[in-house]
Amino acid sequence: MKKIKEILSNKWFKFGYVTLAYLLFIIWLRNLWLILGIAIIYDMYISKKVNWTFWKPRNYKQSGKKNALIEWVDAIVFAVVAASIIRIFFIEAYVIPSPSMEKTLLVGDYLFVSKTAYGPRVPNTPISFPFVHHSLPFTNNTVKSFLTWIEWPYKRLAGFGEVKRNDVVVFNFPEGDTVAVQQQDRSYYRLVREQGRDFVWQNNDIIVRPVDKKENYIKRAVAVGGDVLQVKSGQLFINGKPAEVFKGQQSTFIIRTNGTPIDMSIFESLGISKGDIQADYAQSTYYLYTTLENVNKLKSVANVVFVSEIINTDYEAMRIEIFPHDKNYKWTEDNFGPLWVPKKGATIKLSLANLPLYQRVIAIYEKNQLEVKGSSIYINGKLANSYTFKMNYYFMMGDNRHNSADSRFWGFVPEDHVVGKASFIWFSVDSESGIRWSRIFKGIH
Repeated sequence: MKKIKEILSNKWFKFGYVTLAYLLFIIWLRNLWLILGIAIIYDMYISKKVNWTFWKPRNYKQSGKKNALIEWVDAIVFAVVAASIIRIFFIEAYVIPSPSMEKTLLVGDYLFVSKTAYGPRVPNTPISFPFVHHSLPFTNNTVKSFLTWIEWPYKRLAGFGEVKRNDVVVFNFPEGDTVAVQQQDRSYYRLVREQGRDFVWQNNDIIVRPVDKKENYIKRAVAVGGDVLQVKSGQLFINGKPAEVFKGQQSTFIIRTNGTPIDMSIFESLGISKGDIQADYAQSTYYLYTTLENVNKLKSVANVVFVSEIINTDYEAMRIEIFPHDKNYKWTEDNFGPLWVPKKGATIKLSLANLPLYQRVIAIYEKNQLEVKGSSIYINGKLANSYTFKMNYYFMMGDNRHNSADSRFWGFVPEDHVVGKASFIWFSVDSESGIRWSRIFKGIH
């Protein structure tokens, strides 16, 4: 036992196993420049020329004296470094802020998001304040938490797999590259469509964010690269076949009674909250977000005489909102497509007819100079009749189909925007009823 302790405490042994771990990390990162870090490890364990823990004297451990402040600094530094590595490369906590995924995920659900499921991204902006996203706390989202002195290109490390159809995915909001500070809860591009660019710029402070500092969203990847997606009368089809309907999937329904109100306890027993119900008692009518399972149960209520899903067919009302925001595509959230989702390496024929579908992909996400001159399309100054995609793309939809701002409104999600896979709920709390004990440690499907 004494010999084992001597070996473990030997400086060369420590240097050896730390260097080995570091080399494995370099192989994972695929960045040979980091080999220079071995010199730092050598100095920390062998030569000791530099005091890397500058907040305490070199002989602090040998002195046998304890200093509370130094001990606290030691603990904080270790915690920050360890937690930052875990957050960047392995797992990150996330909270559900909106009802777009109900009833699969509820507002107040706290999740763990796996970075290794698809492989962690190397940060675009590595110089950043720890544990915050794009803004410093207590600054009302106006002071950025990162510096752009160093900006790294997109790079994803090896993971356990790729995004699969129907995965619940956390990603950076594709339209979040430009933000109107005074209206951060709204898409800048939608504001421009509604109000005009000049008006938006005159009345707002405009900022730009790199990919990894865009807002985080969570949706279901209903289609992956190479799929053809279509929504017909509210029903989703993938490659011509009806898509899976999930247990918690919601839509909007209209319910009419024989003139008497529905007992609110019936709604409560089905888990339908007051916020999901709009009642017009004069017309004996209810409008509610709920699941098909609940609707089938409501049909059997004695005073219910009519139940129907609300299908949006009003293109003119949706034209500014629905992707691709072009008058030639008369789509709504319930009648959408068919739309082919771009796949890495796939080539399509380009025309003025299909350009609105893919122009943001070509110009913004894949950073090409795109111009239209008359009836001709030019990419990087050359006449283009086709285009080959550099990345995979995904079409994301919320399970609360009529209460979700998703790809039907802003288009494709590029692979470099994918943060990770939602793994499980580790805590859940409702603002009215308190802790939801039944949801703690529940998996996400």
